[in-house]
Amino acid sequence: MPRNIARSSFVSVGCAECRNLDGLGFDFIMAFQPIVNVRTHTTFAYEALVRGVNGESAASILDQVNDENRYRFDQACRVKAIERATQLGLLTIADCKLSINFLPNAVYRAETCIRATLEAARLFGFPPEKLMFEVTEGERVDDPMHLKRIFEEYERQGFTTSIDDFGSGYSGLNLLAMFQPHVLKIDMALTRNIDRDPVRTAIVEGIVLLAKRLDITIVAEGIETSEVRDALLGLGVDLMQGYLFARPDTSRLPLANFS
Repeated sequence: MPRNIARSSFVSVGCAECRNLDGLGFDFIMAFQPIVNVRTHTTFAYEALVRGVNGESAASILDQVNDENRYRFDQACRVKAIERATQLGLLTIADCKLSINFLPNAVYRAETCIRATLEAARLFGFPPEKLMFEVTEGERVDDPMHLKRIFEEYERQGFTTSIDDFGSGYSGLNLLAMFQPHVLKIDMALTRNIDRDPVRTAIVEGIVLLAKRLDITIVAEGIETSEVRDALLGLGVDLMQGYLFARPDTSRLPLANFS
């Protein structure tokens, strides 16, 4: 078991319990932002992002997560994301996935901890193969083999796996050497100003080449200008996410702006 997880955190909870947040100690809602294919003008996925009920930032919510409530929060995020995405009509969008961030340090045994996820999928008629789970490179993982086992179980269940914020920390290549996800999301620290930065261009070009060799799909994050978009297209990156296309929205699935 990871050192910083309290054993009491792993009292298994079901879908109904996750929808009731009384045991969590705070409330939150989900916003959604599209991941788009710029070349085909289609939506690859919508990422579910936590927000406060009064519009508070994700950081303000995550600041309330601790060792005692991390497991319940992680489970609640999955269930709320599936429920809300279904209500907003994601299932009507062909070939579109729902991307959910997960906390690896909240997961003890993957096959047990996805119980509520699968229950929610059945309850709302959400095909498990439309689910994508992202782990951020910046998330501290004391036991990388633990994360590898999680990814292996998720792949066995038919979920898409993703490493988020690739290039933002120090462990990215080590994680990639240990397991290869379906999707690699390049952090905005590498994509920002890439249209006029030859160093970032060379780094991203190398990541794209590596991903092709490993049969991994690339997503570029933090796209805010058409110049950055065009530079990434020139490097062979078709999937992108950022304010240029749409901002996160709690009331609907925002349509991407491709102009």
